[in-house]
Amino acid sequence: MNAIEIQGLEKHYAGFDLKLDLTLPQGCILGLVGENGAGKTTTIKAILGMLRPDAGTIRVLGQDNGKSFVPVREDIGVVLDEPGFPACLTAVQLGKVLAGIYRNWDAAAYAGYLRQLAVPTDKKYQDFSRGMKMKLAIAAALSHHPKLLVLDEPTSGLDPVVRDEVVGIFSEFTRDEEHAVLISSHIVSDLEKLCDYIAFLHKGRLLLCEEKDALREEYGLVQLAKADFAALDPAAVVGSRATPYGVSAIVRREALPAGISAEPVSLEDLFVVMVKGEEKA
Repeated sequence: MNAIEIQGLEKHYAGFDLKLDLTLPQGCILGLVGENGAGKTTTIKAILGMLRPDAGTIRVLGQDNGKSFVPVREDIGVVLDEPGFPACLTAVQLGKVLAGIYRNWDAAAYAGYLRQLAVPTDKKYQDFSRGMKMKLAIAAALSHHPKLLVLDEPTSGLDPVVRDEVVGIFSEFTRDEEHAVLISSHIVSDLEKLCDYIAFLHKGRLLLCEEKDALREEYGLVQLAKADFAALDPAAVVGSRATPYGVSAIVRREALPAGISAEPVSLEDLFVVMVKGEEKA
């Protein structure tokens, strides 16, 4: 069973249209990459049943979320870009409230995550920094033993050390093959370390959705003299820029002529080049 199956999803707003097909297998982490306004949050809200699509179907943990979503709601841990916890509560008080909401609430696990993430237990939520709010939301999302995590910019506002720790927590979560994670972020380096699949979303459309390792095998970076670059098949070139030493280009490895080898390319560089290519088309 797939953790998430999206088929023919459409959502239309004035000046923006989202059209999407997407699948997240169980036991995997899928990173949703896109600039502000690309449709990441709209996609997540549609998955969670927070908005009604104009067309298409969404199945979450085998359940059609357009019908009865209640049976799987407790199996989903959610971290939104703006966690909506009551401002007057401390982390301890919030835990008591959530214990009355989730049947599988694990108070010991919650206390452990609060300690691990250094979340203050006697400070009111309204006095938390953005980073502290995100850490509290992550602790809460993990403490009712979900099977699926849906995370919208969960590492935003966290310093690099804490981000690395959080990435490790999410990675550990998917060691259970019945667990899965959908995570959106503009911090592509976090996704590059964490994810099995990467989806590039731009202006409401998927530019691609592939296994991370397959992307690394398919695309590469070359540094060539201008004459050597000019001799390349244009179909091999995803994007390029002139340098003082020639041309730096992101290419499709299989289309390169013999004798030219490509270095690994970062997912961030690949995404930026693909977006620029779409905007020129």
